[in-house]
Amino acid sequence: MTPRIADIEIPDSALAREATELVRDTAGPLLYDHSRRVYLFGSLRGRRRGLDFDPELLYVAALFHDLGLTQKYATSGQRFEIDGADAARDFLLRHGLEPERAQTAWTAIALHTTPEIPYHMEPEVALVTAGVEVDVLGLGFDETTREQRDAVVAAHPRPDFKRRILAAFTEGIAHRPDTAFGNVKADVLAHFSPGYVRTDFVTVIENSEWSE
Repeated sequence: MTPRIADIEIPDSALAREATELVRDTAGPLLYDHSRRVYLFGSLRGRRRGLDFDPELLYVAALFHDLGLTQKYATSGQRFEIDGADAARDFLLRHGLEPERAQTAWTAIALHTTPEIPYHMEPEVALVTAGVEVDVLGLGFDETTREQRDAVVAAHPRPDFKRRILAAFTEGIAHRPDTAFGNVKADVLAHFSPGYVRTDFVTVIENSEWSE
């Protein structure tokens, strides 16, 4: 029987089960539970909005979206979002998915910290961001009911989540601070990484090699 949480089916294909095992073993409980909640909240918001989305593709993208914060995937020197996006695309291609679908998952993960733009793209891209916004920022909180939220959190608890996710963000990007330029993770480093100095967009322009 296909498992359901908050009346949302959890994909149970061989591909989905392997993705679950990979992320659970690699990311640990904090990021695994968070990523499952992202799938569930994204699905609930997608249902409320009447979006037609591929649950399996959304599930894999949600599971992989923070994989770039883990020790195994955080060594590239590129943005953590791209690390997770690359891992998801490679995983999906190895399992024979069409390149277009794998690229949709890549885009969903790569843009999940970029406000507004994902909502103008494919449903799976929009809904990874929608799920992240609920679970991390509380945006769209009232698009789910108390009963739905309680069911999701009962299945995937969030003890001390605010402090612990901020610590995970810091640990995953403090060694590559330049990748936070122009995105929300600069705020994390400014709060929690001693000695971090933001790159300033205006200063970059004014100090460029152009004379005028």
